[in-house]
Amino acid sequence: MTTPSVMIAGCGDIGSRLARQLLTGQWRVHGLRRNVQALPPGVVGVAGDLHQPDCPADWPTAPLDYLVYCAAALQHDEAGYQAAYVDGLRHILGWLASHGQAPRRILFVSSSSVYGQEQGEWVDEQSETQPGGFSGRLMLEAEQVALGCPWPATVVRLTGIYGPGRERFVNQVREGYRVAQQPPLYGNRIHADDAAGLLAFLLQRDAAGVALEPMYIGVDDAPAPLSEVVDWLRGYLGVTQWSETESVRRTGSKRCSNERARGLGWAPRYPSYREGYGAMLG
Repeated sequence: MTTPSVMIAGCGDIGSRLARQLLTGQWRVHGLRRNVQALPPGVVGVAGDLHQPDCPADWPTAPLDYLVYCAAALQHDEAGYQAAYVDGLRHILGWLASHGQAPRRILFVSSSSVYGQEQGEWVDEQSETQPGGFSGRLMLEAEQVALGCPWPATVVRLTGIYGPGRERFVNQVREGYRVAQQPPLYGNRIHADDAAGLLAFLLQRDAAGVALEPMYIGVDDAPAPLSEVVDWLRGYLGVTQWSETESVRRTGSKRCSNERARGLGWAPRYPSYREGYGAMLG
């Protein structure tokens, strides 16, 4: 495969970051989204709506080597997740089949919300998945759709993505939001560039003939108690006040491991929140 081709379905923030990385490696990159004008330069735009069963008019007819499905829900409710992750994936798998396209591999971007652990346990790709909410449940359903498709597939469970344009948590710290210190409420995160970098790495490894596992977790090297992250950010930002009424609310407490991805040779550019937030805010 001299010039691999990839379709990035739901080519928003992470998809666009992935596209830029692949373009530097001379990949042919197609990006599907409603507004193709927002795609990075060099990406072949495919104007389409994953929520609709009808195939986009400008869907490529040439073979596609890879599909990366990284859609985002328009509504953060059960109907929104069903439409974006389960139904949308089924639509695009149908479009591939109707065009006789047989990708070498599909990457489905999932979430650590599939894990329901709450006691700070370490989890990996083999850990039990018992999500407590609709988001994790529907992500699991979509994962099974991906893994059950006619072509090889790999699921990538990304953890709390942060970076430029994803500053809600930082703004909460600026406003003096409180967070409980005991018991420790562990959180997991990955910088948006590292999330895209892991996807690019997996595609490049597969294109080079390296066998991939069916599942990877995308997370940095250092899951940390939320109170520790808040304290560090307060110091970095020079925040001294505390809110009297508002607090940062999180459910679940777990520590996700990136050992499998690291074992394949990947390493995050930002190994912890310190480097990531430092680069983001510096």
